Amino acid sequence: MGASLAWHLVQRGVRDVLLLDRAPGPGAGSTGRATGGFRLQYDTAANVRLSVRSREKLLAFAEEVGGDPEYQPFGYLFVARREEDLVLLRQAQAVQHGAGAPWPREVSAAEVLELNPALVPDGIIGGVFSPVDGFIRPMGIASGYLEGALRHGARIEWGVEATGLVRDGARVTGVETAAGRVGARVVVNAAGPWAGRFAARAGIELPVRPVRRQVAATVPTGVLPASMPMTAYVEDGFHTRVRDGRILWLWPHEVGVEESDDPTWRDDWVPKVMELARARLPEAARVPVDPAACHCGLYEMSPDRHAILGEAPGAPGLFLINGSSGHGVMHSPALGEALAAMIIGEPPPLDVDAFRPTRFAEGRPNVGTGLL
Repeated sequence: MGASLAWHLVQRGVRDVLLLDRAPGPGAGSTGRATGGFRLQYDTAANVRLSVRSREKLLAFAEEVGGDPEYQPFGYLFVARREEDLVLLRQAQAVQHGAGAPWPREVSAAEVLELNPALVPDGIIGGVFSPVDGFIRPMGIASGYLEGALRHGARIEWGVEATGLVRDGARVTGVETAAGRVGARVVVNAAGPWAGRFAARAGIELPVRPVRRQVAATVPTGVLPASMPMTAYVEDGFHTRVRDGRILWLWPHEVGVEESDDPTWRDDWVPKVMELARARLPEAARVPVDPAACHCGLYEMSPDRHAILGEAPGAPGLFLINGSSGHGVMHSPALGEALAAMIIGEPPPLDVDAFRPTRFAEGRPNVGTGLL
């Protein structure tokens, strides 16, 4: 988020841009641990529009920014085994089509198995497939934006943690760091899973919490093709893809408490995810899991699972780009572009009112159809 915003700011002529990162280098937070999925199949128009705009920017990334986001449109296949799941998919598809994403289409049970022959057919009644969904390389996007911003005059200081905000009355005028105070006309909280805790230190309520998500990876294998679509079961969120010659097993549930800022891998989660894998892709599930390739990362969850974007209420001079709830890498092109426009006083290129920070206090969170 910080790299995208920095690049979009310098593209608009802002030259005095400084990024602070407590890590020693790029990718040490959530981005370096992201799975790298990209989809337009959301259940709210706001998120669909973000994906549509981000896809446009990913297609132009090499020319406009430099670098390679490795956008591979191998598709997302949502699988339904219950009638209520199919209803959810149809409702979400209507939202997607209405928000400028015509590509997702309903598929029959036979078509599901054509798209992914590795699946056990028992119980599958249909699904939805989008051929423009697929995969991206998170660090390719982050590095491209960061290097592009630095080429145009932005600066970054590694190993410098922002510990608090400097205020003149209500207005935010800088940040406190372990290395000293940094003054600024505008401060942006792009602290990912730690954004809520950073804001709280300055007495600002920002409802963003860290949630653990684990990824089990197999040893290198050719059992499943690299072009296999991301395959997700609506009923419980179990999903799988191939990356760098390994099968990734994913299931958004954990044994024990999810809310934590500790990204340490826990192997007590593996038996359950592999139970699901054996029941649904049995041949692939025979490939051994490689403990050294497994990892854990953090989502930055907002209460309605949508980004929080704009100036912080009661804190002029502080802007927020937080709470993307697991969608941050794929939406960073659109969100960085939109916030850069807002900071310099221009209208954003897409409607971002649904992401306004005041919506929770107003009692108007985003409400979707119930899809993942």
